[in-house]
This record gives sequence, structure tokens and C-alpha cells, in this order.
Amino acid sequence: MGAEEELPLTGGNVSEGVVRAGDTVRRPAGPWTPAVHALLTHLHEAGFRAAPRPLGIDDRGREVLTFVPGEVIWPDRFALVDPSAGLARVARTVRDFHDAVAGFTPPPDARWNALVPADGADIIAHHDLAPWNLVADGDRGWAFIDWDNAAPGTRLWDLAYAARGFVPLSGHPHWQRTDAPERLRLFVDAYGLDETGRRALVPLLGRRTRAMHDFLRDQAAEGNQPWARHWAQGHGDAWRTDAAYVEQREECWLRALLDG
Repeated sequence: MGAEEELPLTGGNVSEGVVRAGDTVRRPAGPWTPAVHALLTHLHEAGFRAAPRPLGIDDRGREVLTFVPGEVIWPDRFALVDPSAGLARVARTVRDFHDAVAGFTPPPDARWNALVPADGADIIAHHDLAPWNLVADGDRGWAFIDWDNAAPGTRLWDLAYAARGFVPLSGHPHWQRTDAPERLRLFVDAYGLDETGRRALVPLLGRRTRAMHDFLRDQAAEGNQPWARHWAQGHGDAWRTDAAYVEQREECWLRALLDG
């Protein structure tokens, strides 16, 4: 690939204007970009490698990041996290991120692209730890991308969202699993959550899922894109169905996490 050649990158829900140029990714910058770059720099300095590294701003005002080789696992490569080892690897990566970010002090003028209000602010959370943001290079490097929505949040808020996508906790007939309780237990075990955290996580599983439905509903009512388009495409229905599925099974999740 020539240094000047740019190839559009697709996938995910918000990829307009994202291109690959050589070993870099160029994407539209926003008011939050300096804070996100400070976060990603900290993560790399702390030894966390499962994220792109920021390289600054190009002459067109776009942010520049290292290109993460591999493919997004959703939906065609989700089989990578179907085995127990793959699911546990994701959970350990989330834990490694949370441990690395715990020592991050945001710049005093930090601005964040906070979309969905969190349940607290003990870390700078990713807020979209999902299969559509996990790039896997076979069994080699795995990394989370799309850090634009990083903002104050909590470990459990991030973990609840990740569990919904990776276990998965879904009411959709195609993705609903009879072994969801066991996979949730495996995910939480690999993350290393203690009993207090497990008890606190269970009600957040439904709240975090429903928060996405409510966010899309409200954005669609305001006509804000791309969220209004996602709502029209049925994304809101999917989040609502999953929220109902998760909420109706809270006792099941609690038993799985506490009793095994």
C-alpha cells in the first residue's frame, strides 16, 4: 500500500470518514480527541497493548492512530470467543484495561464524548467494549478499537456492557444461549470479580442494556444521526428485547455468579 493511498474502513456502527493509510488509521477528530489520545498514550505507557496508539493529528485535521491488524469479530468471526478460552481472553483483556486505566489522570481541560450516562465515575471507561469493536488477528493480537466514546464511568458499567455482547446475553433467537449462565460465570471469573462486585453487577446487566435502548430512542426523537438511522433499522428493538431477557433472569444470573 502506497503511503498516499487511503482505503475506507467499514464495520461498526459509526465508521464514516475512517480510512487506512499505510500502517495508520485516519479518522475525524472531535473536541474529545486530545483527552482520548492522552488516555491511549497512558495505556501504552502502562503496558496495555490491546488498543491502538495515538500518533497525533494530520494536515487535514484528522486524528492518526496505529493500524490494528486483523478483523472485527462481529458477526462473522464470533466463533473466536465461543470457546471458553476465547471468552476468558476477552474478560482478562477488559480487566487489564481497567487495571491500566486506574492510574490515569485526565488532562485538566479534558472533554469527553459521553453518550450514555454511567452509574458513577471511578475510571475512564471505554463504554463500547463489544464484539464489533474487538479486532482479532487470528489467535495472535486482539485489541479493542473505537475509543471515541471513552468517558468517566465505572468498571462494572463497562463489564456489564461487555458481558451482554460477548457471553452474549441476548433475547434474539439466533444469539440466545442455553449456557448463558455458565458463560457469564466464566466471564466474571476470568475478570476476577469478587463477591461484592458480583452482587452489584447483576442489576447492572439489565440497566446497562436498557440504557442503550433509551439513548437510541431519545436521539431518534431529536433526529440526531447516525442514531436516528440505527433506531429506524431496528437497533432499539434489539436492545429492548435483550434488556427484557436479562431483567427477567436476574435470579438466574445471581445464582450462576454466586453458586457456580
